[in-house]
Amino acid sequence: MVLVTNSSPPEAPEETLGSLESVGGRFDARSLLRWESALVLFLIFDLFYGGFTATDFFSQNTIFFAGINFGLIAIMALPEMLIITTGEIDLSVAAMLGLSCATFGYLFEHHVEVFLAMLLTLGVGAVGGALNGFLITRIGLPSIAVTIGTLTMFRGLAEVILGTNEVTGFGGPWTDIGTNTIPGTPFAWAFGIFLVLALLYGVVLHFTSVGRSIFAIGLQEEAAFFSGIRVKRIKFNLYLISGIVCAFVGLLYTYQTNTARYDAGTGLELNVVAIVLFGGVSIFGGRGSMLGVVLSVVAVGIFDQVLTIKNVSSQEQSIVFGILLLASVILPNTGRGYRLVRRRFARESSATALSSSVDA
Repeated sequence: MVLVTNSSPPEAPEETLGSLESVGGRFDARSLLRWESALVLFLIFDLFYGGFTATDFFSQNTIFFAGINFGLIAIMALPEMLIITTGEIDLSVAAMLGLSCATFGYLFEHHVEVFLAMLLTLGVGAVGGALNGFLITRIGLPSIAVTIGTLTMFRGLAEVILGTNEVTGFGGPWTDIGTNTIPGTPFAWAFGIFLVLALLYGVVLHFTSVGRSIFAIGLQEEAAFFSGIRVKRIKFNLYLISGIVCAFVGLLYTYQTNTARYDAGTGLELNVVAIVLFGGVSIFGGRGSMLGVVLSVVAVGIFDQVLTIKNVSSQEQSIVFGILLLASVILPNTGRGYRLVRRRFARESSATALSSSVDA
């Protein structure tokens, strides 16, 4: 699966390419640094607040259960981050988790060999991701509409496959993945897997031509196309990878809970998007960093653990996540909106001055 640029690109208008090169320069880098600094301060606040309100907050149990609660969300946030950076979105991530969980449970219940069942489950994720990618890149449908549709479809398929049954008693070497830490560390397996994948994703995003292409698509898709970047292929592959990763998370969820249900992961898609946006990734695309997403996962994960220790209800925690989602969209784009308004005012002032000079 290779994401490459076209060897013989069409020529783009000079001013379009110039604007593409000028975006994401020094100002954006400083803006990201400020946002990541704010995340560090939020993390410090979490630690102080948790330490003062809970006597056993600084313990291995806190780290472990924070990883359990947020590890799977964090893994799904990685492909979501790349998709949002291109200016698109995938709202079907949690539904794919549920579909893969139901698929694996059905195959296990019918005595399919475990490794084969895993491969088939990952294949279901690949098909679902490819469907999203095809409808968005080849048919040209908006990603938000497509993934809302596939979200509903995947949930329906999961219920058809497994019904209201629960499958339990999974075998294999991963049955203790939800109860034991990584040997020699206080981390849950899901969080450890997230850290490894985050490192790989970070290298691809920030140190390869593929990553530069992803940012370019998010900044100005038309300019990226004219500069030779295969926009449709890259977007398609990102959705394909997202489907596979979410199916993998479905397997982790199954072994972590030792249960397969059709409604597994219901509602987690909004948490995934909130984590990505709170990490400083622009909802408009073209801006963000893997460091910001990692900091967002750690800060929000610990904050969620603090709320859990304080016996805050799930409904109240949902309100907090809603506030974080709004803040992550509004605050980073305040400066962008101000610049757009200022440019518009400058253009109108110039037009008024020109009209006055012509009349004179």
